Amino acid sequence: MQISTLKNQLVILNNKYIIASAAFIIWMAFFDPKDVSLLYKRTQKLKELKQSEKHFAQKIKETKQEAILLKSNVSSLETYAREHYYMKKDNEDLFLIKDE
Repeated sequence: MQISTLKNQLVILNNKYIIASAAFIIWMAFFDPKDVSLLYKRTQKLKELKQSEKHFAQKIKETKQEAILLKSNVSSLETYAREHYYMKKDNEDLFLIKDE
């Protein structure tokens, strides 16, 4: 019984098509310039870029809303200029405090 099983295994190992297929799969998986690790890295990079795209789309949306608010309301424009560009009125003093 064991001898016939051993012969069947040797026939499979001596089959040139199976050996060529196994060699091809090993070559493509590990030694080819476009191997499995490269595909994994590219997939991770794609996920990172999609997340970045969502982040920047949200930032663009916020900026557009802010631009609409600045164009429509004069007091919000003055507040924005004071906070972001440190502008002040003639009779005011401006003190900047930095937290470390």
